[in-house]
Amino acid sequence: MLNFETPLTVVETDTLLQTVREQLSLNTFDKSDRQVIQQMIECLGDSRGMTRLGFADSLGQVGKPAVPQLLEALAHHPNVVVRRAAAKTLTLIADPEAVPHLINALLTDEDTVVKGSSVGALARTGEAAVPALLKILASPEHPESTKGHAAWALAFIGVEAKEFLYKEISSESPVVRAAVVGAIAKVAQDSPEEQAFETLVNALNDSDETVRCEAAAVLGNLAYQPAIPKLVELLGYSSGESRKSAALALMKIGTSETAPPKDSVLEPLQNALTQESETTVQRAMELAISQVKRSSS
Repeated sequence: MLNFETPLTVVETDTLLQTVREQLSLNTFDKSDRQVIQQMIECLGDSRGMTRLGFADSLGQVGKPAVPQLLEALAHHPNVVVRRAAAKTLTLIADPEAVPHLINALLTDEDTVVKGSSVGALARTGEAAVPALLKILASPEHPESTKGHAAWALAFIGVEAKEFLYKEISSESPVVRAAVVGAIAKVAQDSPEEQAFETLVNALNDSDETVRCEAAAVLGNLAYQPAIPKLVELLGYSSGESRKSAALALMKIGTSETAPPKDSVLEPLQNALTQESETTVQRAMELAISQVKRSSS
C-alpha cells in the first residue's frame, strides 16, 4: 500500500497545479514520476472545487500511468473526498484494467458518492465492464440500489455492449433480463436495428412481470408502431400491471409525432376498458383513451 502524503499548503498546491499544467501543455511532464503523481492525487482532497477539478483533469491527461496510484487511493485513502475524486478521475481515463477495482468500490465503499462515481467510471469504460455488471445483476447477494447502478451503467454502455445484451436476454435471472431490456432500448434509440426492436417486442411475452412491463414502457417511449399488435394482446393479460403498462405504452405510441391512425390504438383500448375490473388499470386506460383523442383532435 502506498503511503499517503501530508497535504500541501495552499501556495504549494497552486504552484504544483500551475507547473503540471504547463508541463502537460508542453508535453514535458514525466509520467513515470510517481511522487509527483501522488502529490497530485493528494490535492484531489483540496477544499476548493476548482482546484480539485484542475488536478482531476491533469491526472486524466496523464492517463494510464496514473491509474495504479488512483486505484490505490480509491481503495484505501482515508479522505472520502480523495476517494470520490479518484473515481471521477478514473472516469476520464476509462482504463479496462480498473474494472475489478471499480467493482470493488461499488460493492464495498461506505460512501454513496464513491459508489456512484465508480459506476460512472465503469459505464465510461464500456464493453470491458459489461461481464462484471451482468454478474452483479444476476447475484442475489447485492441490494437493489447496487443493481440499479449496474443496470444504469449497462444502458449507458448501450451499443458497445449489444452482443452481450442479445445473449443475456435469455438469462435465467429476471433481474438481468429486465436490465437488458432497458439497455437494448438504448441500442434501439442510438443505432436502430431490427434485432433490437424484435428483442424488445419478444420481451412482451416474458414470464416475468417486471420484464414485460419494462418492455412495454420502452416500446412506448420509442413509439414503435409494429409493437401495437403485441401490446394489444398484453391488454388481455391476466396480470393487471401488464395490462396497465400496455395501455400506457399504447398511449405514448398513439400520441407520438408519427402516431398511427387513431383507431388502431383507440379501439383496442376502448374494448379493453369495457372488460376491465381493476380500478387502477381502468384509470390508466381512461387516461390513454383521453390523451389519444386529444392528440388527434
